Amino acid sequence: MKLFSSAAAIVAGAFMSTAAFAEDLVIGVSWSNFQEERWKTDEAAIKGALDAAGAKYISADAQSSSAKQLSDVESLIAQGANALIILAQDASAVGPAVQAAADEDIPVIAYDRLIEDARAFYLTFDNVEVGRMQARAVLEAMPKGNYVMIKGSPTDPNADFLRGGQQEVLQAAIDAGDIKIVGEAYTDGWVPANAQRNMEQILTSADNKVDAVVASNDGTAGGVVAALTAQGMEGIPVSGQDGDHAALNRVAIGTQTVSVWKDARALGAAAGEIAVSLAKGEAVDGASEWTSPAGTTLNSMFLAPVPVTADNLNVVLDAGWIAKDVLCAGSSNAACN
Repeated sequence: MKLFSSAAAIVAGAFMSTAAFAEDLVIGVSWSNFQEERWKTDEAAIKGALDAAGAKYISADAQSSSAKQLSDVESLIAQGANALIILAQDASAVGPAVQAAADEDIPVIAYDRLIEDARAFYLTFDNVEVGRMQARAVLEAMPKGNYVMIKGSPTDPNADFLRGGQQEVLQAAIDAGDIKIVGEAYTDGWVPANAQRNMEQILTSADNKVDAVVASNDGTAGGVVAALTAQGMEGIPVSGQDGDHAALNRVAIGTQTVSVWKDARALGAAAGEIAVSLAKGEAVDGASEWTSPAGTTLNSMFLAPVPVTADNLNVVLDAGWIAKDVLCAGSSNAACN
């Protein structure tokens, strides 16, 4: 089985087929929502991998409802799913869905978000390292000053993985008194409007004395930049992740410092291939055991993220992730010449 471990692998060719044909297999995918730009990219990659293997794709959109996700999983099981890929809306509420699958001997992949259950296969990027990359880029751009931390959804374990990685990088500067965290907030549902509202409130409480913002994804970064722009503060360092097209354009024009690119095509392709292998009762090449902070040991696979800044925009151009005209709109970055 061919798995992509880096963005560069996509250039050589996406969606490699599994070694054996899986003509009669059905793979069900339970999406938390399609709010973020990237999930449609993930879906296309999963479909591509399943098509290459001859497996059938079925799916459901929980529309940001943890209760609906549970009924969605029951429906996918009833439709004959041989394996499930679950992007959990609420990691603490999805347990009954895993149990329902286990009762039918259906393997589950915890897709990009941890499900605290040893029966799940955890597939994601190294989110602690993503947090480190975000903080490194912002700290390099603004080594001293007042920082704001805009975190992800409190129901998503990734929010705290990211925040932990960010703190690792910032702690020495905090201890030295070089930077001070003047505001911090979770972003309900990762919704950009919620991030914008949080940022507006922090700016008010800090009397706009903010020098940098570590935002945990590109959607929240977009909300942050909107709040900063309204105060004439656009251009201060802001982080993000996912390689959303709008965010990469902000990097190119200078209103966002970094978007840590997690190539959704690689993750989706890996998920499709792993789902087929698990449905067939086969071992997953490249899998290893990983123990969560809560002490749960899961079979897992972590893909490598890539920080994209104004200095290496060619990475996403060369990989065909974004069209040059979309990346470069309004930008005079050297990569756009």
